[in-house]
Amino acid sequence: MIAIQQKIRRALTPEQVFMASAFVVNGGNYLYNLALGRVLGPGAFADAAILITLMLVLSFVAMTFQLAVAKFTTEFDDQKQEAFTHRAYKQATRFGVLLGASIVVFATELQQLFQTESSVMFTIFGIAVPVYFIMSVNRGNLQGKKAFIQLSVTYQLEMVCRLALTFALLLFFNINSSIAVSSAIAISFIAGVFPFKKLNTKRQSHASLSSKENKIILQFFVLTACYELTQIICNNSDILLVKHYFPSYDAGLYASLALIGRVVYFVTWMFVMLLLPTVVSMRKEGKNSVPVLLKYVGYITALASAIVVFTFLFPSFAVQLLFGDQYVAIAPLLGWYAVATSFFAISNIFAYYYLSLDHYKPIVIAALFGVLQVVLIVCFHESLYEVVMAQVLAMGTLLLAQLAYFGLIQRKGIKA
Repeated sequence: MIAIQQKIRRALTPEQVFMASAFVVNGGNYLYNLALGRVLGPGAFADAAILITLMLVLSFVAMTFQLAVAKFTTEFDDQKQEAFTHRAYKQATRFGVLLGASIVVFATELQQLFQTESSVMFTIFGIAVPVYFIMSVNRGNLQGKKAFIQLSVTYQLEMVCRLALTFALLLFFNINSSIAVSSAIAISFIAGVFPFKKLNTKRQSHASLSSKENKIILQFFVLTACYELTQIICNNSDILLVKHYFPSYDAGLYASLALIGRVVYFVTWMFVMLLLPTVVSMRKEGKNSVPVLLKYVGYITALASAIVVFTFLFPSFAVQLLFGDQYVAIAPLLGWYAVATSFFAISNIFAYYYLSLDHYKPIVIAALFGVLQVVLIVCFHESLYEVVMAQVLAMGTLLLAQLAYFGLIQRKGIKA
């Protein structure tokens, strides 16, 4: 086994290992959702999809800590890295406890809001929330140090544990499906903490951050949190609103549509993970990072275009292959949903690029169009078709706005 790992390290760079691992993790998560949809059927899958959506929402919130740690781990020297990361663990744990406790306290209200069968699933999920924030700080530390092989392991462990445990509980125990899914998600958070990046507490105790550095950290953290909030709105509000407005069967159909259509977002997320530390490093070295941005935009556009074409040409085949005949009624909407997701994925790479360079106007742009998407869905939800077209309109105009901002910056000659 050790010999195989050594051969892999000689043959591939850590970045290439991470990209390969990201494909495996995203594939595993995708398989997890597909299998749940087939095993549970549209009605029960709607409840499971709410848990999965809440997990995605949680990942966006925790990404604020991960990106902040990744950015400043890259920028600070070793002693200040330790001081900053030590504080990040404390703050993340406190916030995680507060958020998790809120979910537990309002579990019954969440059950009523999303019309789920049980409130226990929210309680189990809430208990595990603090662990997810610890995991995210650890991942940010690994990401900032470009320890991509170890970073890959944390994602692999989380995915494998969730996949194996969910279906073990569903197949071998007489347990409510939503409780099985929530329990597996909670335990997978614990698995995802490993390998844990230990801190040198002795060295950290002699280091401190200046008031200017603390101000820069706070500014980046707040603005990143604002952008992650827009990510939550753009990427998850539709499922939550559909679960609120539509019956469970329709919500289950829509969840399958969202899962298939969002494959472009899952596939392209690895480019965002690689982009941030690369751009920060290039800025420190005084290099122009625009070519790197354009390279990643090209990759994402090519992948998105291929997926969109496929979903328009073979929508029924895609739905039947992935979810089965009971979901085929949603097939006519698949291509349009993929279009909306592609617009969002491409605009997302611009936003994260400028975020890593401390340009914050794209965050405001994304927030405005995220709110527009919610408003459109609230106003137009007579059918699932209206919900999807509302997203096409909102995300299409978001992409045009991000491209306009990029063009304006380039014309002005503002150094990235």
